[in-house]
Amino acid sequence: MKPKITRKRWLIGGAALLLAATPSFALFGIGDIVFDPTSYGSLIQQLTTIRTQYDMLKNNITHFSIKQQWQTALMQFENLNVTNLFGETAGIRIALNTNSPSASLTGWRTATVPMSSSTTAYLGSQNLGSAQMAQLAMVETSDAISPDCLTAVGQYRSARTQNAAANNSLVAQQLDTGDATNSEVEQLNLLNAAEAQKLSEMQSQGALTTCLASQMTIANMERRNAAMVDLNTAAFVQQQRAANDTSAASEGSTWDSYLP
Repeated sequence: MKPKITRKRWLIGGAALLLAATPSFALFGIGDIVFDPTSYGSLIQQLTTIRTQYDMLKNNITHFSIKQQWQTALMQFENLNVTNLFGETAGIRIALNTNSPSASLTGWRTATVPMSSSTTAYLGSQNLGSAQMAQLAMVETSDAISPDCLTAVGQYRSARTQNAAANNSLVAQQLDTGDATNSEVEQLNLLNAAEAQKLSEMQSQGALTTCLASQMTIANMERRNAAMVDLNTAAFVQQQRAANDTSAASEGSTWDSYLP
């Protein structure tokens, strides 16, 4: 009786094990070689992920073959040919095309109206805050700022010409499709070079922006002085009218404090 019970227990245990097992089956009738579809699917997914990562890394180290689609034209400046009939703009032409502070100063002085000796004597008797002294301050400020602006423009044009070779070389390497210029290190170097050139351009643009702000200050000074002169004139006229009867019926003394 005992052998039958033991055999029965083995049959029941084997059936339970078959019911709990994962989907698999033996290959070629050999019991120790089992094919598991679940593990096979997971392996395929892992291989796909590895292949995707491989392709991405391969693309990172493989050079680009179509780069000309990014190429842009570099704007070139031509030299300004300022008319100079009698030498009145000789320095201005040099200042606008080259980096020459001395030419800027000389050119500005030659191209502007100088102050006569009689005007100097007249202004010497004026008080600070008068309309004449305000105009003198504006002229003197303009004489200081304007040559500096001429130099800034000339520096920008000159630097643009000097930097053309470096810019063209960088563009050529950026658009090159060879292996030498498409490694990861080389591409990073090209990015750094481009950022350095951008910084240089921004600094040059900053000098021009400073010049524009300075010129706007001069223009604002002129408008402010003109407005204040009008206000002072209106106040003076009102004061004179209040102090002197202007009606024809009651003429008295001659009014000699009027404004021309």
